[in-house]
Amino acid sequence: MIAAPSGRFTLRATDGAARRGTLALEHGDVETPAFMPVGTAATVKGLTPGDLRAIGARIVLANTYHLWLRPGRETIEAMGGLHAFMAWDRNILTDSGGFQVFSLESRRELSERGVRFRSHLDGSEHEFTPENVVQFQEALGVDVAMALDVCLKLPATAEQIDEAVRLTSTWAERCAAARRRPQTALFGIVQGGLDEAARERSARDLVALDLPGYAIGGLSVGESREDMYRAARFTAALLPVQKPRYLMGVGTVRDLLAAVDGGVDLFDCVYPTRCGRNGRALTRSGDLNIRNAEFARDARPLDESCACEVCTTYSRAYVSHLFRAGEMLGPRLLSLHNLAVLAGLMAEAREAIGAGRWAAFRDRT
Repeated sequence: MIAAPSGRFTLRATDGAARRGTLALEHGDVETPAFMPVGTAATVKGLTPGDLRAIGARIVLANTYHLWLRPGRETIEAMGGLHAFMAWDRNILTDSGGFQVFSLESRRELSERGVRFRSHLDGSEHEFTPENVVQFQEALGVDVAMALDVCLKLPATAEQIDEAVRLTSTWAERCAAARRRPQTALFGIVQGGLDEAARERSARDLVALDLPGYAIGGLSVGESREDMYRAARFTAALLPVQKPRYLMGVGTVRDLLAAVDGGVDLFDCVYPTRCGRNGRALTRSGDLNIRNAEFARDARPLDESCACEVCTTYSRAYVSHLFRAGEMLGPRLLSLHNLAVLAGLMAEAREAIGAGRWAAFRDRT
């Protein structure tokens, strides 16, 4: 029996442009809007699958570029696929690796066929094509695979933007033709920088492929926050109402609220865990540098509105001590808390949208 295609999206409620929905994937439903913790190399740094389940994560992100280089497709396949390898029984989305490859600049060569690049680990040469990137992600058994795209740093010239859009559209069509595994939903990535006409062309090309979902790419790469919000909202409105919309690389409280308000459903970013490793705590009212002397005898939790294990167990003073003492537990606790803040924010956003009080929730958070 052929498995039913994965990636069906059901829109449950709207409030203004904000949306609440359900994305049905092979390893369970994902209620949206949702933030996806980033597990680049098949692990969310410092945290266990049990930690992620405890905060309600239904999907995590891993990265094709890093897994391609280490441990490689053969090892992951031999271990039963990526879910079994990393002991994660919920959903996995893999980025295509396009952003990582195109950030190498001096180490890569772009062509119609794909992109050749040298590993940042040992200098070995590799090639990504639309076909082999899809084949790799399907071989890992992931729930959502991203199409290979061309991600530009901003600012970029009109000629660079036009070529990136053209190649991204051509490669997305080849990615769609390369699909073989119905349990893996393929998402396309809209490019175009801050050029609205280019984004319209990109979205039109990708929507014509009738993919299970669409990402908004090429943002959070050097533009202002206001430009990012404007471009994300503009692009979201170009995408099909009944398909999930994913804004790549965004992970602060402020940015998530603005993007949900603009009609986006899914998010990912290394920001919360990177902050966690470096002593920065996310809270609804702003970030805290937990190493600061003011927290050395602060008995309050990291965030009094957060119900995570860290906030219900430990004081700011204790977490501050862990960082100043160089204890490994500090980055682990702060990473867990930061992800819990965003998970809680998205859960409350879903509730507010469903109840028709999104604007009030947005304005007071």
